[in-house]
Amino acid sequence: MTRTKKIVSFYDYSLLFAVLFILGFGLLILYSASSGRGDMEESAMSYLRKQGFFAVGGLVLMFGLSHLLDYRFLRVLALPGFAAACGLVLLTAAYGAASHGSTRWFTIFGVRFQPSELVKFTLIIMEAREFSRLGSQVNSKKSLRQPLLLAFFPAIFIAFSNLSTGIIILGIFSLMLFVARKEYKPFFYLFLLLLLLYLAAYPFAVLMEKCHIMHGYQLMRIYAWKRPLDPRYVSKTYQTVQGLYAIGSGGIFGRGLGESLQKFMMPEAQNDMIFTILCEELGLFGAVSLILIYLFILYRLYDIARNAPDLFGSFLVIGVMSHIGLQAVLNIAVACNQIPNTGVTLPFVSYGGTALVLLLLEIGICLSVSKQTKLELR
Repeated sequence: MTRTKKIVSFYDYSLLFAVLFILGFGLLILYSASSGRGDMEESAMSYLRKQGFFAVGGLVLMFGLSHLLDYRFLRVLALPGFAAACGLVLLTAAYGAASHGSTRWFTIFGVRFQPSELVKFTLIIMEAREFSRLGSQVNSKKSLRQPLLLAFFPAIFIAFSNLSTGIIILGIFSLMLFVARKEYKPFFYLFLLLLLLYLAAYPFAVLMEKCHIMHGYQLMRIYAWKRPLDPRYVSKTYQTVQGLYAIGSGGIFGRGLGESLQKFMMPEAQNDMIFTILCEELGLFGAVSLILIYLFILYRLYDIARNAPDLFGSFLVIGVMSHIGLQAVLNIAVACNQIPNTGVTLPFVSYGGTALVLLLLEIGICLSVSKQTKLELR
């Protein structure tokens, strides 16, 4: 007897629970890392309260997007959304608020956010639309002009005030292109070039300084990275050195949750150096556990992309996967002083409302793609 086939929708609860877990874990670590600074400014709960507000708002948007909106509708919003994000970046350059030596923030109706984060989000949608439209033509160099320009010009403009975001934008595009194209040789050459720049970072920074291409604070980060104990750069390396002390003092299992000492001495411990506080309090065990959670999230995103019902959905998830993976790798590399301090936040963990809400929106899109995937049950 033949069995009847039943077609059901697939919703990736594994990804959902992993994101909820890392979000809750991130709020716990954030409270521990920010309580001392918050107590001096307002209250020990101030940073947690603000981040919690954005987390709740982001979760509402994530669930709404994943259940109520078909991700295919994003094709219509791709171009106007990307244009609006780029326009906000231009307005920020002219009228934005300065912080840490660069103008990155813009305020609308009392809400302060980073438009460059919005560019990452809308670029993923825009490039997914372009790659799915091109199809097999993506292997032609001539057809890549438009997708390349869409990523290159915003990245270069943003890099003047926020180098790390410019790098991430180009990184997201490069990884999406790597998946789309059959030819791997150009990416091999690009990897060799990046490796050469990494090994020759110090003389390259000297050259950039002579050519007046990079800002002084950006160059100083490279000098400080190569020589963290040099007395000439002590004001720039203080955060890095304190972070290394935190990692080293954590040992295998750490001092215990909430028992960090370096968080009272490290500037902005709740932001891009929060991984070092995690290492101090939970040790190598906590650090590896967090990395494994990220790897599981990336695996679930890969599975959704592989089984997506169309190319547009697949490239959307690949873009989100590239974004989360790049930021996690760069943040951890900075914390361990393997690359210069870039100011990249740790996804779902570091303090920052704009980044958190947009990351949860990206997860909502991926869950929407998974929901449109049909499973055939016998």
